[in-house]
Amino acid sequence: MYKKVVFDNGVRVVVERMASLRSVSIGIWTQVGSRHEKRGEEGLSHFIEHMMFKGTRRRTASQISHDIDALGGEMNAFTTHETTTFYVKVLDQYLSPALDLLADLFHHSRFQTKEIEKEKQVVLEEIRAVKDDPEDFVHELHVRDILGSHPLGRSILGEPETMERIRRRDLLRYVKRHYHPHNTIIAVAGNFDLSRLLSDLQKYFGQWSSAHVANALTRNDGPEPWPSHTGHGTFLYPKTLEQVHVCLGFPGLPVNHPDRYAVNVLNAIVGGGVSSRLFQEVREKRGLAYTIYSHLSTFSDGGLFTIYAATREKEAEFVVEVVCRELEKLQKRGVSKAELERTKAQLKGNLMLGLEGTFGRMSKLAKDELFHNRYISLQEMLQGIDRVTSERISHLSQSLFAPNFMVITKLGPFSNGTFSSAQRKSVTI
Repeated sequence: MYKKVVFDNGVRVVVERMASLRSVSIGIWTQVGSRHEKRGEEGLSHFIEHMMFKGTRRRTASQISHDIDALGGEMNAFTTHETTTFYVKVLDQYLSPALDLLADLFHHSRFQTKEIEKEKQVVLEEIRAVKDDPEDFVHELHVRDILGSHPLGRSILGEPETMERIRRRDLLRYVKRHYHPHNTIIAVAGNFDLSRLLSDLQKYFGQWSSAHVANALTRNDGPEPWPSHTGHGTFLYPKTLEQVHVCLGFPGLPVNHPDRYAVNVLNAIVGGGVSSRLFQEVREKRGLAYTIYSHLSTFSDGGLFTIYAATREKEAEFVVEVVCRELEKLQKRGVSKAELERTKAQLKGNLMLGLEGTFGRMSKLAKDELFHNRYISLQEMLQGIDRVTSERISHLSQSLFAPNFMVITKLGPFSNGTFSSAQRKSVTI
């Protein structure tokens, strides 16, 4: 059972009851992420997410932790390029106190200066952890190589220098600009009594007003649009590691593109599982890598198609050649009926399994509202996958995998002669 309600103040509520379960997931989704940050604000969206857990008018940070543990639940948050989400997952009997806790964090966080200074060190460690993880770090570098100075090309976490500059007034100003009813979606999935749930949500969020709303609705506060030109070529980042970590990427499709089902099928064929072409060719047949996969990054107005592999230094350039040959083979020969049907079955199975839990269902509800402005049923999604044809896969492979749009990012050890002189740029970190 799906239902959408819009409160008088503009807060959108989307809920789906799953009566056979004992759990419920509640998420507050705010339409602000790293791409909304102006110069000098890098990392603010993510930092505010952290600070929401550091004390309210009613609870200290430790009390927040104790309260969620006492409910036997899970509470967390995450920041993306386009959204910031705060959520709890609890047994259905604890829904009301969980909502009280979540609303308290969201509305009444204090942003105390001493907590800000302490949390800066936590986020700095998080930034260092990414740089110490070559798989994470090469992906971050790769997005920057493709999108350059565009806000989507920046790290969601920010940089050490931007963290040092953050002050309490910066957080309050950013919250005032972006945290308002018209920018907020509340998604709930699981076992609940609808009338009681809506009553609680009305109490905590229906009376919420913001002095910024009038200005927000009339002023252009939208993010910078998808860049008209993206990077191309090869970027080398020397670092002492055991392997070379490689990302190959192309511009992809936005999240609501008519070909969104087809591009997911294409991704699964290329590197989305153990039967994918790259996994079979690079790992199983040639033994060139332990980890190789492809994945999609989708945004409201653009996207990326990325292939990742890690291999020993002497094989790194050959791995790139093998990947490019496989993409070219797909463009020229297409996909067989058997491979297409197997991939569709894989995708449909993954989709249905992912929506069995309340968190997955809650996230889907919010994303449907955010990016499609409507509810998309499981049946509609399964039919969308079924409608993908081999001709559509061929068309997409031709249009997306264009050599002049390809960006290659390599992180690791580079000795003389390891790579050809055709490489475009070298940056030391």
